Amino acid sequence: MASCSEQQGQTTIPMTAAMQRKVMSENLKDVRHKLFVMSGKGGVGKSSVTVNLAAALAAQGFNVGILDVDLHGPSVPHLLGSHGFVRVDNEDGKLVPVSCGERLSLISIESFLEDKDAAIIWRGPKKVGAIQQFVADVKWGALDYLLIDSPPGTGDEHMTILDAIPDAKCVVVTTPQEISLADVRKALDFLKVVKADVLGLVENMSGLFCPHCGEEIDLFKKGGGEALAKQEGLNFLGAIPLDPATVVAADRGHPIVSMPADTPAKAAFLKLAETVREAKPNSAVKWNIFPKISSGGRPNASLVSSPPTAGEDGAFLQKPPLAVIENSPSTSDGEFFCATDKKYH
Repeated sequence: MASCSEQQGQTTIPMTAAMQRKVMSENLKDVRHKLFVMSGKGGVGKSSVTVNLAAALAAQGFNVGILDVDLHGPSVPHLLGSHGFVRVDNEDGKLVPVSCGERLSLISIESFLEDKDAAIIWRGPKKVGAIQQFVADVKWGALDYLLIDSPPGTGDEHMTILDAIPDAKCVVVTTPQEISLADVRKALDFLKVVKADVLGLVENMSGLFCPHCGEEIDLFKKGGGEALAKQEGLNFLGAIPLDPATVVAADRGHPIVSMPADTPAKAAFLKLAETVREAKPNSAVKWNIFPKISSGGRPNASLVSSPPTAGEDGAFLQKPPLAVIENSPSTSDGEFFCATDKKYH
């Protein structure tokens, strides 16, 4: 494949990884707080926490954006009832987020898809390139909070975000039972390895309030997340109860905090937003996590401590999802976006 300079007949300076990070950092310079919401296990309601926390912050007068990097299973647009498409600003060529209210905007892979049921079949490099494009080329503007929703686990998406947004504060979501806490411990270990700052833990599905009698039932136990936070010296940000009203609101595409009726979950999310605003992150080097390692040791930390980056060889970002959707099947793995001439090669 010909280089940029060969194709353009001129000398160009390749975009190094350091330059690429500078571009991403510059694009987010007007975002005051970045919150990376993650979980060790799927099904704990992480996206619901992201959406309702964002909506609660917006309701309290803050300008909020949501970056959905769950590329294979985006649910944020559904939870917000968003059917809009990302558009391109004609003046600067940047991507404009979808408006989800007066103070809330969204970027999700689903906002590029005409067929909402289409599967995203990408390997690591394409996912890394798309996420970096979301960070570098989206016109976020001045935000008080940018919440990043992620898939469960500790994979490419998580490493890419923490590399692209090193000042992001992590909010870890769990449910009270041990099967979820076991995976959260792995997630916290990952965050320690990559030296990320953790704002704290949220315990979701913490008790069920009966809509008939108002009594609380510990359906999935209660207090596991709070106990883990205390054990590891992390902030416990709050407990969100199971609430049938949350299910109804989600199916209608509305955050529970935007519904007129007062419910236990709505009150808990509004309180969570206040706690998040006041919380101070825990530095990873001060955690009490896993002081002992078995004789076998952990896997080589170098495999996970440096997130993969598209562009180490001079390429900038891979073709963004918008172009992939317009020209299915997707682009060849060899194509990249040159920051100098703003073209794909």
